[in-house]
Amino acid sequence: LSTPVVSAAKLPILNPNEFDLWKMRIEQYFLMTDYSLWEVIINGDSPAPTAVIDEVVRPVTILFTDQKLARRNELKARGTLLMALPDKHQLKFNSHKDAKTLMKAIEKRFGGNTETKKVQKTLLKQQFKNFTGSSSENLDQIHDRLQKLVSQLEIH
Repeated sequence: LSTPVVSAAKLPILNPNEFDLWKMRIEQYFLMTDYSLWEVIINGDSPAPTAVIDEVVRPVTILFTDQKLARRNELKARGTLLMALPDKHQLKFNSHKDAKTLMKAIEKRFGGNTETKKVQKTLLKQQFKNFTGSSSENLDQIHDRLQKLVSQLEIH
């Protein structure tokens, strides 16, 4: 009598310095766990159903089974991508409301070649070196700008 072997794939958490490796691993994670979620990330969600009522386009509130499944897949894909980010980055990316735009934002932020990253880091260091507060800003505004710059430097 044999028992089935159950294996659980571990969600890869993004290391900002190893984006390309993470991208390969997250794709493999989705392919192993639920391929339809990877399709949502690549192709985007199907548009929300609408109907024309009294010459006005309105969202349809009654969803069919396939529409519910598409919505559930969208939410799962987006949520999984957010959980694959380090804690300190999750809030920054939470504003992206679908998995496809979230993945593009992650790629834009952490992707790129070594030369591009060096240029970004040099620019950030220069901004930090030249940082000054203006008399038109209050102390909180100056602090917020400085914190944003410091957090960007920490990422690079």
